[in-house]
Amino acid sequence: MTTPDHPSPAQGPAKPESPDRAYRSPSSIVAGALLLGLAGWLGGDAVIVGHGRTPWLALAALLFAVPLVIAFTLRPGVFANDHRMRVRNPFRVVVVPWAQVAGFRSGFSNEVVVESGAKYQLWAVPVSLRARKRANRAKVREAHEAGGGRPGLSIVPPGPTRAQTDQIMDDLRQLWEAREKAATSRGEVTVKWAYEIMAPAVAGAVLLAILLAVG
Repeated sequence: MTTPDHPSPAQGPAKPESPDRAYRSPSSIVAGALLLGLAGWLGGDAVIVGHGRTPWLALAALLFAVPLVIAFTLRPGVFANDHRMRVRNPFRVVVVPWAQVAGFRSGFSNEVVVESGAKYQLWAVPVSLRARKRANRAKVREAHEAGGGRPGLSIVPPGPTRAQTDQIMDDLRQLWEAREKAATSRGEVTVKWAYEIMAPAVAGAVLLAILLAVG
């Protein structure tokens, strides 16, 4: 078996990895930390002072809920470098070389579309209509102030107004357009399921169902 330290002549030298640009949702991370703290407080109290089946129910509920909280709040992220983008969603990690990207879509969610036609949602870059409206008002206000605040001189700037997540999508598009034809951006799309998240959640759900059923 060929090791990374000793590539075969057919493989050639491994392409050097450039630093990743990380895109994550700060509000989601804060919410996840708060939910985990609340779950630990309530669940720990039930395990320590509970009687009868209560500690076991609390443990099963924690085993089921904690992985899901982590999956949907702390886990999502988009990591992009000169060769590829890595999309870490709640239950899988998708690695897409830039040459495999067909485009990006922003509707009710932000997605990357690959050459095969498959679409992968970017959980870490959620669409915020409120942020778009807020950015729109800020642009109009800036244009009004630039015109001296007098009627007739306030002009809405041309082109779409960009909220933070829209700007992130613009950054990803620019990086893709700059690197899609590079030799180091070739490769296949890979999908890896997050069994470390799914297995404990399923085990917790089964255990919780059994405990409730035998009541």
